[in-house]
Amino acid sequence: MASIEFREERCKGCGLCVLACPKGLIRISSSLNLLGYPTAHISDMDACTGCKLCAEMCPDVVITVYK
Repeated sequence: MASIEFREERCKGCGLCVLACPKGLIRISSSLNLLGYPTAHISDMDACTGCKLCAEMCPDVVITVYK
């Protein structure tokens, strides 16, 4: 089972991780971080395969995937 960690304080809500997730598990939330950006989160951690495409796509190194 994989686990994903988002550093919400660095997320700019660009949505590239949303596009990269082959299972469509990542969403942009309506909550804002301290800089005023909406942040990414995973909707179903148990369904994540740990492919790391989201982390590879993130330009701000916000996502860490653990297998």
